[in-house]
Amino acid sequence: MRHKKGNDINGWLVIDKQVGMGSTTVVNMTRHLFEAKKNGHTGTLDPFASGVLPIAFGEACKLIPYVTDGDKEYEFVLKFGAETDTLDLTGKIVSQGAKIPTDDEIKAVLPLFLGEIEQIPPKFSAIKINGERAYDLAREGKDVEMPKRIVTIYKLEFLGRIGESEAKFRVVCSKGTYVRTLGADLAKKLGSKGYLTELRRTKCGKFGIDDTILLENLKNMEYVQERKKFLRPLLTCLCDITVIAVREEDAAKLRQGQAVSPKHYEVENIIGGEAAAVSGDELVAIVRVEKTRISPIRVFNN
Repeated sequence: MRHKKGNDINGWLVIDKQVGMGSTTVVNMTRHLFEAKKNGHTGTLDPFASGVLPIAFGEACKLIPYVTDGDKEYEFVLKFGAETDTLDLTGKIVSQGAKIPTDDEIKAVLPLFLGEIEQIPPKFSAIKINGERAYDLAREGKDVEMPKRIVTIYKLEFLGRIGESEAKFRVVCSKGTYVRTLGADLAKKLGSKGYLTELRRTKCGKFGIDDTILLENLKNMEYVQERKKFLRPLLTCLCDITVIAVREEDAAKLRQGQAVSPKHYEVENIIGGEAAAVSGDELVAIVRVEKTRISPIRVFNN
C-alpha cells in the first residue's frame, strides 16, 4: 500500500467498480491518478462482481477495519438448473438438469435463510488453507476441506424473475458472507442447482452506490486537484460513533499517544465505549472512554 514517491493524501474515495477489474488494480490506478503515497481497499471485490469499493488514502487506512467489519448489501442474479465449480458464470458447469422453481416456492424458503446461518465458502475463494489461497489449490485440482463459518443474514428479498430460469435478489448481510454460496444453498433448498450470473455490491459499511464515482470518470479529469473534490473526510465511515470535540491542548496530547481527563466533556453515556475525538474539522483519534481517562486507540496525523 505504501510507496516512497507520491503526496500525503488523506480521505476516502468510493469507486463503483466495474465487472472484469480486480480490487488491487483499482487501488493501483487510483494511487496513480491521485499521485498518492499510500492507499488500500476495504476487502476484495471479485472481478466477476461490480459495485461499491471504498478506497482509503493515507490516514484513512487506519480506519479500514471500521468499514470491513460493517454490514454489506448486494443484489445478485441466480440462474437455476445448473451449478458451476466457482458458483458463478466464470466457472465450468459441473452439474445440470435440475428443476426450475416457481416464484411461490422461492418466496417460501427465503425466511429459512434469515438470522445466523452456517456457510461453507466456495473452493474458489481467497481463504487461506495451510498458508495457500483456496483458489490456487482448486486450480491445481487439489481437494481441500473448506472451513465452515457462521454469518448473519439480516434481509433477503426476491426482486423478480429474469426470463424463465433466472431470478434477482437483494441481501443485507454481515461481513464474511459469501453470496455465491448463499445462491447455491438457496437453489439446493429448492431442490435445484444454481449459480450467480450477476453480483453487485450496493453498500459496504456506511458507503452506498450514491457515494461512488466511476474510475473512468476520474481518468477523464485532467488535474489531480479536480479528482480530490471526490475525496471524503476520514470521519465519513464513522457515522454511528459518538464524536467528542476536544480542546487544542487535549488534541495535542492524544496525538502524542497520551490519555486526557474526561472532566471537561459530557461522556457519561459512553463510559466503556469508543468515540471519535475531533479538533475543528479534523479527526484526532479514536479513543476509549473510561471514568477517569480518555485514551487514544488510533491516532491520526492529518
